[in-house]
Amino acid sequence: MKSQKSFSGEQPTLYLVATPIGNLEDITVRALRLLKEVDVIAAEDTRNTRKLCNYFSIETRLVSYHEHNQESGGEKILGYLAEGKSVALVSDAGMPCISDPGEDIVKKAVGAGYPVVPIPGANAALSALIASGITPQPFLFYGFLSRNKKARLTELVTLSQKQETLLFYEAPHRLKDSLKSLMSVFGGARRVVLAREITKKFEEFLRGTLEEAVAWAESNDIRGEFCLVVEGNLEPDELEVDEWWKELTYEEHVNRLMSEKKLSSKEAIKEVSIVRGIPKREVYQAFHQE
Repeated sequence: MKSQKSFSGEQPTLYLVATPIGNLEDITVRALRLLKEVDVIAAEDTRNTRKLCNYFSIETRLVSYHEHNQESGGEKILGYLAEGKSVALVSDAGMPCISDPGEDIVKKAVGAGYPVVPIPGANAALSALIASGITPQPFLFYGFLSRNKKARLTELVTLSQKQETLLFYEAPHRLKDSLKSLMSVFGGARRVVLAREITKKFEEFLRGTLEEAVAWAESNDIRGEFCLVVEGNLEPDELEVDEWWKELTYEEHVNRLMSEKKLSSKEAIKEVSIVRGIPKREVYQAFHQE
C-alpha cells in the first residue's frame, strides 16, 4: 500500500475542486482560497470558469483540460506538477471526474506520485437524492444512459434488478426517450423523481411514477438539466443469466456485439463492461491493443 499524506508539507499537488452547479453562493471558502493560491487552474471550459473567476476576483492562470484534449492537456498538467507547481482541476459545474473529464489525469498524477486532494462541494446527484423522498441508501450512481436505444435498453435490463436507488443524469433533449426506455423495462409503477435545475432559479422536483413521468414529458416543453432518482427493485427476480459470452475474449465479445447488434465500438465496449461487471477501460484496452 502506498500512503498519501495530503497535508504533510510543501509539494506540488493536483487539487480536484468542486464548483457551484448553479448557485454561486454554494462555493466553499476553502475552494475560493485554493483557486487563488494554486499556480494554474485546469478547466473543462475556460470561458465558463473565467466567469466564475471574475465574479470572485480570482486571477490565477487558466488552461484548458477537457474530453477532447485529455492527452495533450494531461501532459501539460503533469508538466506543471513536475515544475513544482500546484494545479486545481475544475469542471464546468460540480465535482470533477463525475460525468466530467478528470479520471485520466487523476490516474496519471497518482501513478507519477503526486498528491491528489479532493476539495468537496456541490453535487447534483446527491442533492437530488437527499431531497427526493426515495430511500437514499444504498444507492447506485450511473450517470448518463447510452444515447443508442438498443444499448440503453441493454443497460436498463441489467439495472432493473438492482435493489439500490438509481441515479441518472439526463439532458433535456434526451429525457423523453430515456423515460420511455425506463418505463418499458422497469414498468410504469416504479417511483421516480425528476430533479430539474438543481440549486438554480427554476429548481423543480417532479415526483410520481414512471408512467406519470412519461406523460409529463410528452405534454411539456422540457428545459434544463435533469437528475433522475429511480426507486430500486423491491422484489428482484431470480433470473438465470445466459452467459453465452463466457468463453469469448473481451475483443471477441465486442466484435460479436458490433456485428449482431450493429453497435459502434464505443457502445459495444460499454455493454461488455456492464455485462461482465468489469471496468470499461479494461475492455477498451483489450479491444484496441496493437
